[in-house]
Formats: sequence, structure tokens, C-alpha cells
Amino acid sequence: MQPEDIRELSEKHLCAGCIGEAYLRECVENVNDEYECDYCGDIAPAISLEELASRVEIAFNAHFTRTATEPNSWQYSMLKDKELDYDWEREGEQTIYAIMNAADIPEATASDVQEILADEHSDFDAAAMGEECEFDSDAHYEEIMPGDGEWQESWHLFERTIKTEARFFSRTAAAQLGELFDTIDEMRTRDGRPLIVDAGPDTKYLHLYRARPFQNDGKLELAMIRPDKELGAPPSHIANSGRMNARGIAVFYGATSVKTALAEVRPPVGSKVAVARFDIIRPLKLLDLTALGDVHENGSIFDPGYAYRLGRMMFLQKLSSRMARPVMPDDQESEYLPTQAIADYLATEGKVPLDGIVFPSVQVNGAGLNVVLFHKAARCKEMEFPEGTEFDAQTYTSYEDGPEPDYVVIEEIPPEREKAEDNKPHRFFEFAAMPWPDLNNCDDREETLSVDPGSLKVHRVNAIEIDTTDFQVRRHRWIKNHAPF
Repeated sequence: MQPEDIRELSEKHLCAGCIGEAYLRECVENVNDEYECDYCGDIAPAISLEELASRVEIAFNAHFTRTATEPNSWQYSMLKDKELDYDWEREGEQTIYAIMNAADIPEATASDVQEILADEHSDFDAAAMGEECEFDSDAHYEEIMPGDGEWQESWHLFERTIKTEARFFSRTAAAQLGELFDTIDEMRTRDGRPLIVDAGPDTKYLHLYRARPFQNDGKLELAMIRPDKELGAPPSHIANSGRMNARGIAVFYGATSVKTALAEVRPPVGSKVAVARFDIIRPLKLLDLTALGDVHENGSIFDPGYAYRLGRMMFLQKLSSRMARPVMPDDQESEYLPTQAIADYLATEGKVPLDGIVFPSVQVNGAGLNVVLFHKAARCKEMEFPEGTEFDAQTYTSYEDGPEPDYVVIEEIPPEREKAEDNKPHRFFEFAAMPWPDLNNCDDREETLSVDPGSLKVHRVNAIEIDTTDFQVRRHRWIKNHAPF
């Protein structure tokens, strides 16, 4: 076409009523200027074909690909096989129909848009050699899913930064995590489930189970007496690093079942494992990694940010399995760094307030769930005893035939008379002699967990069941046939 013809096409207008694609129609409706539609004659908010062609080009660059003009080698071999009734057809839709169906516009409009874009991408030398150019009338297009290559590259940069450059106060890492997680409360799965779930009273996650293995009865007896202290989150000065926490950051790892809790501590045969139920006593918000693998994005190909969100969606689907994959003990120090950084960001820096993460247990091959409660939500309510209570714990009872396992805790409380004396008014000098609380150990976190002493059980580990996939090792022997120099 001549330049003046293309100019005339570009100045045409299409009204919002002639556009079926919802996002594109809404964009046109929000335009204040009204024009006479060149395709239906109505006077209404309208878009010029020049702008429409630009929007189509951007959408096609992100969401469509031009299909092959010739059969590939496999298809060509099928064509040559006379015994096969095979006829090759080019995949995708012809340019005009691809534009028409994508934007849901009249065929005449799609034809004009195709002419504008074909002229813009025309190449005289390519046409002279019979090569097809973008948006040629005979070209075919098919819709594709935008890749997550940029997100993958960004993640590799994040891992390298965390592992080798700056583990703390990395602005690059914080920015990358922000792009991933700062709108996670708006995301949904394919069936409409949110990625953020509620925990606590009247929710699916009412309580968690926590286990601790013991190899001697002395420490086990302490846990039997005070499961709130011995089975709850450890003090910061003895908190070891884990999948979701750095060393010195005390968090609470729990499981949704006793079986999963036992598997997670990997106890040796012959040891004893104390397991107790911790009730969640206040509302919490948790990121559900199991839902992250099914995250879904709805949108329009004419929304410039849709391809970006689709790429993030694909990456988050892979990230959910990455964060929960098995890590060998020798690699934990370095391989846990990215997940520790993510958990730390979500706990302290993220725009979406979160108290923890739900993730599948690798110890039971994903059949059970673990929950990590961040430090701010890991405080357990202390068990209450009358002042002066003394404790005794035993792990067996002696009979004529010998000792039998019997786990008992005895609480000896002061008599009522002594308690009444303690309640008498104190004189001033008596108050002065009273011990003051240690402000260095003051914990101002809100209480989140309450252990149920009646749920405490001791499991003696008799055997460990191993689930494996075996592979035969094959061996071959060859005679060297290299000629000597």
C-alpha cells in the first residue's frame, strides 16, 4: 500500500461498542474524546487504528509467536511416507483472524490493523528473497505462555548475592523479594483459594504438634515436667539454623499430625521422642506454599502488566517446590540461605503481614504439612503452677518382674495454709528485699501457643522404615582401540 493509504487507515477510529475484549473495551470507554466509528457509524468513545495497532503489536510480541512456514524434519518424514495418510498444515491462525479473535473486533477492522502492522514491519530485501515478515497477511500466529526467564535469572542473581556477596542488608535481594511477594495477598489458585490462610481459633489450623527426641531420661523428665519450655521454641541463644531460620533466630516448627512431627526430627532407633500438641490461641496469617504451586493469574493480553504477572506466576509455581525440596545435611549451611532470607523478609519486611509459612514435609514425601511460626509468633504461654510447687517425674514403675515403662509427672503444691500466709500484706522493707524481674530476659511478644499437657506422649523408637527407589548399576568392559602415537 502507498504511504497515504496507510496514513488514511491509521486515522480511522473504532468505537468501544465494536470491541468485544473486555480490558481493551474498558480502556477505550475511559477515553473522553468521542468520534464517529468508521465501522458502525456510532458517535462514541473510540480509539484510532494507529493506537489500536500499537496495542495489538505489544500484545502479540508478549503472548503470540509466528509459526513455522515449513514442516519440521519429523513432519517432513511423515509426509514422505506413502503408507501414512498425513497432510501438513501450518499451525496457528492467519494474521487477520488472529488479530480479530484476540481483540474480538470486526474482520474489516482486523484487516486494516494487519495492513498497518505489515507496512511497519515490511522488509524489501526479505520480501525479494521470498521470506515472510512479521504481520504479513499469509503469516500464522498462535498464542503462547510468556516464559519466566527473567524471573529465573533474577532468582539466580539473588541466590548468588545471598551466598557469596551480602547475606544481610542486601538491597538487591530485598527488591527482588518485594517483586515476588508484596502482592501475594491478591493472588489466587485456579480454584479461587487464597495463598494466605488463617490459623488459630475456629480455623483449619487449630493446633500444631511438636516433637523432640531424647537419648537419656534426665532431659526427657524435664520435658515431661515443663513441655511449654522444653518442647516449645528454644531460647535465641541456643536456636540452631533451619530451613526457615538463621542461627539465633528462635522460631516454632510444628506439624499438622503426630506422624509428620515424628518424621521431621529423624530420631535414632532406641531413642524416645516426646510429642505434645500446641494450641494456637490467637488469629494468625500463614503463607501456604502448597497453594503457591497452583497459583493462577487472570488477565488480558492487552494489559501491559499481564505478561509480567504470568512470568511471576510460573516462577512462583516452581519456587514452592524449591523451598520445600530435600537438602543434604552437608549442604544445609549454604542451601538454606535463600529460604532463610525469604522467611526473614516475609516476617519483618514484607508489605503483607504474615506470621508463618505452611510447607510440605519432605520427610513424609509431601504427605504431611509443616508450619513454621516466625519469631514474633513463636511465644508459648507458660504453664501456671502455685508458687512453691515441686515436681517429680518418672519414666518407669518397678514390678516383681522388673521395671515397666510408665511416664508420670507428680506436682507437689504447698498446703492452703502456706498459700494464705503468702497472701498477707507485706511491709515496705519486705518489698525491697523481693527479687525484681530480669529486664534483659523480658519477652514482650504476644502469646501465640498454649501447650496441652494432657496431649503429651512419649514414643519409643523401635525401628525406622525407609522408602527408596532403587536403580541397577550396570557395568561394561571395552577393549581400548586407540592406536599409539
